[in-house]
Amino acid sequence: MKEKFNSIVLNQTIMDSMPGLAYIFSRDGQLVAWKKKPEEVLELSAEEMQGKMTSNFSQEKDKQKIRAAFEECFSSGSASVEHTIITKAGKKIPVLTGARACEIDGENYLIGLAVDISDLVSAREKNNEQLKEISRLNDMLKAENIYLKDQFESTSIRNEIIGESESIKYIHFKIKQVAPTSATVLIEGETGTGKELVAREIHKESKRSNKPFIKVNCASIPENLIESELFGHEKGAFTGAFEKRIGRFELANGGTIFLDEIGELPLNVQPKLLHILQQGEFERIGSSKTIKTDVRIIAATNKILTDEIKKGRFRNDLYYRLNVFPISVTPLRNRKEDIPLLMEYYLKYYSEKLNKPIKTIPKKIVKRMMDYSWPGNVRELENVIERAIIISENNFLNIEILMTDDKSVKDDLPLEEMERNHIIKTLEKTYWKISGPGGAAEILKMNPETLRSKMRKLNIKRNNGR
Repeated sequence: MKEKFNSIVLNQTIMDSMPGLAYIFSRDGQLVAWKKKPEEVLELSAEEMQGKMTSNFSQEKDKQKIRAAFEECFSSGSASVEHTIITKAGKKIPVLTGARACEIDGENYLIGLAVDISDLVSAREKNNEQLKEISRLNDMLKAENIYLKDQFESTSIRNEIIGESESIKYIHFKIKQVAPTSATVLIEGETGTGKELVAREIHKESKRSNKPFIKVNCASIPENLIESELFGHEKGAFTGAFEKRIGRFELANGGTIFLDEIGELPLNVQPKLLHILQQGEFERIGSSKTIKTDVRIIAATNKILTDEIKKGRFRNDLYYRLNVFPISVTPLRNRKEDIPLLMEYYLKYYSEKLNKPIKTIPKKIVKRMMDYSWPGNVRELENVIERAIIISENNFLNIEILMTDDKSVKDDLPLEEMERNHIIKTLEKTYWKISGPGGAAEILKMNPETLRSKMRKLNIKRNNGR
């Protein structure tokens, strides 16, 4: 079972970099993976560790509360418990364990971290400050488990930037330029183009690669919770704040924080983000204590932020702080030469994952895919390939029932998308000449300045043309 689990999600480097004892149990309480440290602490070999149950490492009086914490973790999502582990030689080690439930490839697992609190326990009656330290460790364990869960789930993400087009080569060039620095990066591009992959590649190539990469989707968190999620809060800071929470910026200290959909960040939170960019510090909600942080910020958006500024939805000063090093990710329809490579990549990945040995992509299918406009970009192509593998009955990929014919594809495009495609085609015919005789403005019967304004609105740039 351990080998199967490792082949899907386990990244031993991540496990070994975590503090204390890191381990993973299956839903039935069986140990399936761990970092090397537990073997040393428990004085057990890898063979002796394999298949152990949660109760095998604890003293009898702790087994009931460990089981209760185990069930609480799967019912509520997380749990922590103080207990004592017993080594092979009978040595007792008090630990504080934090755990989080995680679903990976359709199966439930418990990801946990345990830290040795022997010194804290022995000094508990003598020094109340030690109790505060246990509380801090408990907070950090909860936060670290969020990070660990994110990292395990990210190993399931196809984390390669696929393509050999000029636009993809240019993105790789930009990544190599900016990765070694600590510069803030703003990644622009339509939904589904792979902005997160670019952010992860920048982090991987940076000096911070052995530190956390923390992702926050600003569009998926309710407006009344986003500030707490980013900066944390103290117990009692607001209604429902029953315990202290460490925010993502504090958790990302020394590493990288990826703020996806930054255009959705509420206006009232934007000044606090600006302050971090300017001063490298913040306060938790409900606290006057300033927390220093060393975090590299990478932001991404599918919106045109300059338009959001004009509409009063985004701060001008924050935009300029974020836009230190912009990277524009080209939509798939403008780099169609990459489509066959992407098809082969996802065909191999999902054929293995779904255990369906489909090896051949008919030429007419490739042409069909090349002719399609891909409004959902790479994410849509990936989904089409996965569904096609499911419905294919032989060794040939079948997408016939998944895609409309070419005429329907064009007719079904949103008006703005059709307009954008028409302008790009016209610009290509004129070799991107806008004004003057034979220019795109003349062909489109538009004022050159009106065309330039329209290009800005539709995010049309020469380096993202076909």
